[in-house]
Amino acid sequence: MKKNLKTETIVIFGATSEVAQRVARIHAKAGDSMILIARNQTHLDSIKADLLLRGASNIDSLYSDFDNMKEHQNLLKQIEQKSEDIAKYYFFYGMLPDQKACENSWEMTYDALTTNFLSVVSLLTHIANKVEKETDRGIIVISSVAGDRGRQSNYIYGTGKGALTLFLQGLRNRLHPSNCTVTTIKPGFIDTPMTKDFDKGILWASADKVADDIYKAAAKGKNEVYTPRFWAVIMLVIKSIPEAIFKRLNL
Repeated sequence: MKKNLKTETIVIFGATSEVAQRVARIHAKAGDSMILIARNQTHLDSIKADLLLRGASNIDSLYSDFDNMKEHQNLLKQIEQKSEDIAKYYFFYGMLPDQKACENSWEMTYDALTTNFLSVVSLLTHIANKVEKETDRGIIVISSVAGDRGRQSNYIYGTGKGALTLFLQGLRNRLHPSNCTVTTIKPGFIDTPMTKDFDKGILWASADKVADDIYKAAAKGKNEVYTPRFWAVIMLVIKSIPEAIFKRLNL
């Protein structure tokens, strides 16, 4: 990929995730600058060195425990100190909770919802108040097909992602007058270290495929994107099943 004549600065929350790293590599090849944020500083240092070798013009990194929402405002101030001209904000972090364990523990359920929904909303609230006064900014957030309909096998995870998708719809509506795009990414099954214990089938996609779809969607300022695209059809079918039938299914 040739470097863009006009490079940009992006922020990646959850930069140590497998898909985040693949998206960052595409930006590095374009010569972009990045601010990487995660809670594993050693891993961040390794990723930073790799991206600089791949062509990134500059890489900064910040440590953060995203669940500590009292520190979010301070984190955003640190980002502004690194760069006052952020073009895109990516959100990749999240957790895949143990559904059965959550069913028996409100504390575990709360932790899952905090990571997958509340902490993201907290950060987005601060960011939205900033970019609303600017223009031509992009917010790209990883949700999930699991948020399209609640299923017994993962409804705690699905609840967080479904609520996040709804929040992003409202935020997209709010920021449209400022020409700031909000892109909701809905991946299906991705072959990553987080899913290494799962049996893989034809519906599973590689991290590279999903990263490429995310990068293109962000560049075009898309509203909502399923990746791979066939998940849009699958979820349309699942959402169309009447509740009287759906509640009897073992999904």
